Amino acid sequence: MSRVNSLRRVLVGSVTSAALVSLSIPGAAQTAGTVQAISAADKQEGAKAHPQLVAEFGGAVSGPQASYVETIGKNIAVQSGLSNARGDFTVTLLNSSVNNAFAIPGGYIYTTRQLVSLMNNEAELAGVLGHEVGHVAARHSAKRQSAATKNTIIGVLGTVLSGVLLGNSQVGQLLQKGFQQGSQLLTLKYSRSQESEADSLGVTYLKRAGYDPRAMATVLQSLANQNALEAKLMGTTNSVPTWASTHPDPASRVQAALALAGANATGITNRDTFLTRISGLTYGDDPKQGIVEGRKFTHPELRLAFESPNGFYMLNGTQAVSISGQSGKGQFTTAPFSGDLDAYVRAAFGGLTDANQPKIDPGAIQKTTVNGLPAAYATASVDNGGSQVAVTVFAYQFDSTHAYHFVTIAQPGGTSAFNSMFASMRRISAAEAAAVKPRKLVVIAAKAGDTVNSLAQRMAYTDAPLDRFLVLNALTSTSRISAGQKIKLVTY
Repeated sequence: MSRVNSLRRVLVGSVTSAALVSLSIPGAAQTAGTVQAISAADKQEGAKAHPQLVAEFGGAVSGPQASYVETIGKNIAVQSGLSNARGDFTVTLLNSSVNNAFAIPGGYIYTTRQLVSLMNNEAELAGVLGHEVGHVAARHSAKRQSAATKNTIIGVLGTVLSGVLLGNSQVGQLLQKGFQQGSQLLTLKYSRSQESEADSLGVTYLKRAGYDPRAMATVLQSLANQNALEAKLMGTTNSVPTWASTHPDPASRVQAALALAGANATGITNRDTFLTRISGLTYGDDPKQGIVEGRKFTHPELRLAFESPNGFYMLNGTQAVSISGQSGKGQFTTAPFSGDLDAYVRAAFGGLTDANQPKIDPGAIQKTTVNGLPAAYATASVDNGGSQVAVTVFAYQFDSTHAYHFVTIAQPGGTSAFNSMFASMRRISAAEAAAVKPRKLVVIAAKAGDTVNSLAQRMAYTDAPLDRFLVLNALTSTSRISAGQKIKLVTY
């Protein structure tokens, strides 16, 4: 969560790397066996959407890593038939800690630094970017635009809220919509048939470019392993929102991708080159957007910190932090503040419904002080189509122009689950802020005697360092490390 221009709006969203907002651009469907070239209209609409996408994902990474990703992206994109000119494609490495990649018509291709960090060779990078270009070449966004305009695209948090707390009522849909605004969820959810077609196209592009087409399967396996690890770390059997949330179940697609590659597939992977070129990327949360460490969220630039309740986990985005648990869901964000905390709370409730629905009336606003901060809060009982849910807004004034707030949803009587979190909000000192440091991805050459266990101890994590190390490097607990082998580590 960062204090960027978009944070001056009402923000209730960034929870996952799943896709949410339709930025699809109308166009004629792809004729069988042909690819519709990038049109002037595609370029114009893509250019309009590009700044928004970059801003929503924390901005563009610059420097040698970004230049490398751009080169590989353009190399694979020209294999698609959309254009033979590399200059017709814009490839952006995004400063986001979520695993995501997408492309939009007009030649715009994106991947996050977090997803690149999960990859282990250049062919995997080319495969993911080729897959996304394949969605554009097949005009998938245009084909699904009709459905997107007729129905709300439900993000992962919205789905959880709908299934656990809100049912499928109109109120539930409105609250889902409110919780989705301003998120990093920026592409349509594709169907399984469209995913299969994009996988096939990605494999085709890999072959054309001389890469080992099996890389599509290996990167899908890494994504599946990352899903399982994150679910384990968060104590849930549900898959954690990742690139796969909008690209259905990577685990089920691994064997299909191997079959597409062919039994005797060969080609370059450029593993060592890739690892050398990506070394130094920021890994995980960028301190400019705040850092999640277990139950604690610290934002050094906003000079604040809070802790989620026991049994809850947090996901950080460029514009908001989500808090999820079995007994409720919440988000921490900000909105325009005029100096009137009562009005701020009422506006936050108002932002949870659209213009066609009555505003939620929270009734009397309660005043308090939390760790020296002026605070105001209210809870409204919201009709859930025959049952009720408790919606709470708890806001804090930091100065005359800045306020921040939580929005939480729970079953009636369950709001107290968030009391410890509400009470934990505090200012942090300059020394605390200065102590917050980013994690970095570094690539080392293993030494004789190194093992997966000894190397894992060098990871900058106290929880599950071995599991994190194995997934990051696509290794298993029985993998042997050779002297000189390039290995990824996450350090401070």
